[in-house]
Amino acid sequence: MKIGIASDHAGFELKEYLKESLKKEGYSIIDYGPEVKKVVDYPDYGEKVARGIQNKEIDYGILICGTGIGMDIVANKFKGVRAARCCSIYDAVLAREHNNANVITLGGRLIGKDLAFEIVKIFISTPFTKGRHLKRVNKIKRIENERYTC
Repeated sequence: MKIGIASDHAGFELKEYLKESLKKEGYSIIDYGPEVKKVVDYPDYGEKVARGIQNKEIDYGILICGTGIGMDIVANKFKGVRAARCCSIYDAVLAREHNNANVITLGGRLIGKDLAFEIVKIFISTPFTKGRHLKRVNKIKRIENERYTC
């Protein structure tokens, strides 16, 4: 399993923590940046991870900005990306079970490192339950096929 991760300046410290913690757990991590803590624009980094999902370079993405909202908006502009902003373990479980989300967004200014790590671990280990949810995810795919070109 390959996981892509990126942040803006507000999420940089959490990105670095999650990257190292996930590597210790044996996950293959691709860091899409930034490489140092500096003021950057979150859309630039959200796009990199979304493109990684589209190009099948990664299986899951983690995006972190101050609130997680900006990164969520950016990632969901890309066909094939289903990003979910998660602030709790329950959010992560439902994002995977019900929505088959493939990108998680987090608020670096809102959530502690340990909780963020637990949320991410749950997100990447929870399977999509399909069932009644498959019909809904397929409707999302149909909508994006009709509306998006990127």
